Amino acid sequence: MSIIKISKENFTSEVLNSDKTVLLDFYADWCGPCRMVSPIVSEIAKERSDIKVGKINVDEQPELAAKFQVMSIPMLAVIKNGKLDNQVVGYRPKEQIESML
Repeated sequence: MSIIKISKENFTSEVLNSDKTVLLDFYADWCGPCRMVSPIVSEIAKERSDIKVGKINVDEQPELAAKFQVMSIPMLAVIKNGKLDNQVVGYRPKEQIESML
């Protein structure tokens, strides 16, 4: 499945109302660790059709970053049934990210 760019306009329909578990990657283009996590998140999106993967640029979507109280990036959040189920900050290897799901 492809990665969905999440914004405040599509957040409710793509994340809160999703019938699948959603992995959200909060990132910024200038963030080194974010660039390390990004290919892992892309790989998971391609391999797992049972989940939805979204990316949120914190510079472009400050309201969503505030909603999730993002203080440091990268931050990965798992949303199940419209509720925050799990979240981690910083680089994580693929196995750790998959274990969150």
